[in-house]
Amino acid sequence: MTDEVPDKKTLAELRTGIDAVDRELLALLNRRAAFANEVGEIKRAEGSPVFRPEREAQVIHGLQSANQGPLKGGNVASIWREIMSACRALEAPQRVAYLGPAGTFSEQAAVQFFGASIEHLPCANFDEVFHAATSGAADFGVVPVENNTEGVVTRSLDLFLNSPLHIVGEVSLLVRHHLLRQSPSSEGIEAVYAHPQALAQCQGWLSAHLPKAERRAAASNAEGARLAATDAAWAAIASERAASEFGLHVVAHAIQDDAFNRTRFAVICLPQTLPAPESSGRDSVSLIVSVPNKPGAVHDILVPLKQHGVSMTRFESRPARSGQWEYFFYIDLQGHPSRPNVAAALKDLQSLCAFYKVLGTYPVGD
Repeated sequence: MTDEVPDKKTLAELRTGIDAVDRELLALLNRRAAFANEVGEIKRAEGSPVFRPEREAQVIHGLQSANQGPLKGGNVASIWREIMSACRALEAPQRVAYLGPAGTFSEQAAVQFFGASIEHLPCANFDEVFHAATSGAADFGVVPVENNTEGVVTRSLDLFLNSPLHIVGEVSLLVRHHLLRQSPSSEGIEAVYAHPQALAQCQGWLSAHLPKAERRAAASNAEGARLAATDAAWAAIASERAASEFGLHVVAHAIQDDAFNRTRFAVICLPQTLPAPESSGRDSVSLIVSVPNKPGAVHDILVPLKQHGVSMTRFESRPARSGQWEYFFYIDLQGHPSRPNVAAALKDLQSLCAFYKVLGTYPVGD
């Protein structure tokens, strides 16, 4: 007697099953969209914000915890971010400013955070991103603040100092730089265009493979790609999306010196556009402080963090430009001010500072 082997479904049967599930999913998504419309009506009546990053973070983390496969956690996050983006757009599409033109990593970070259903507002530089979000031309801005190999993006940090904008979210993006050109060959390249950060992140590769090519700074990597499309002797360092946008060949893939090159982006807006998000359970607080110019002052501001059990994840200094060798310190802390120990640490820290500004409280990015 032999065990019966269950009949395997044919390709046609599997496709029919997938089509049926797709229609079920579509019906469920439209049902979800209808709920979102009702939520939007309530929010408009209350005058409450459409976008709640802590709520969306909680939903995604909850679904990832409940997921039993075969979808991976990252897949779940990507799918639901787009679902929520599409439903949010029914209430009110978000206008998002970022360093342009099309094809930049800043644009990619904006889409990764908000989903594709946004109104794009590419800007020529970081100053314009801040201005757009401050003036109301955009609801939100997305700016890079830190790279794991090259450190902080100094212009972004300097702009935070006197800006009314605050941070409401963050995105960590795995950045892969590619060499782009009109021709698929690297022969005869005279100049390579890219943002200074990208040139620095690829300096080892450029020195080894294009030692004679001049390195020229561009306002953004996508702008470098646009320039490379105008001259056969020029190349650019940019994303595959930029290659597609400007009709360029990818001459060399992933030329960044660090294979795990990541850039962290901050999502910014006016407090009246979106107040500080409530606790999501996985949050961060960003600050700018300065201390009196006396021995041990920097050590003193770290003491409250230890006393109250608050972890510090970033500590960067920037010259205050006062001519007195004074510095501002940019600090990231784990936790949310609604937690008693975090609130106590912040209160004690503020009492020790000559200057103190909370840049934002926001859910930690994936």
